[in-house]
Amino acid sequence: MKIRHVRAIAVFGIALVALTGARGSGGGGCDNSSSSSSSSSGGSHRDDDSGSTGGVSVPGGSGADKAARDITIDECKYDDATKALTAKITINNSGSLDYDYDVTMKFTGGTGGTAVPATASETAIAVAAGASETTVLSTPYTGSGDGSEYTKCEVSRASRS
Repeated sequence: MKIRHVRAIAVFGIALVALTGARGSGGGGCDNSSSSSSSSSGGSHRDDDSGSTGGVSVPGGSGADKAARDITIDECKYDDATKALTAKITINNSGSLDYDYDVTMKFTGGTGGTAVPATASETAIAVAAGASETTVLSTPYTGSGDGSEYTKCEVSRASRS
């Protein structure tokens, strides 16, 4: 009887893992609830416990998807010194041609929160073939608090030419 009980628990555990997808470090959202290594639209995504979030979510055709895949969000935060929402990104051009990238970041809060969506853009970020460039996009913080209502940031648009 004990062996059947152990087998039943093992089968239940395997079924549970199969149903939940056993994603570990992959999957999850951009809301500081899990650690993620990629998103469905390409590009990189990172969450950590310091309030820094990132993600790539780019609508559009193949050109935007290629540009989005080249972008990694390293850090998103409220900068108290400059009173701005900032996103530190790295663009990795693994191609054989030089490109200029245009990137727009969107900062948001959780569902039902008080954060008014904000955007930061930068154009003509030159990245040589086979090279990487790190840059910071920022937008003034218009709230009256400490910026903690902003819990998410993502690439809303990306292109390269």
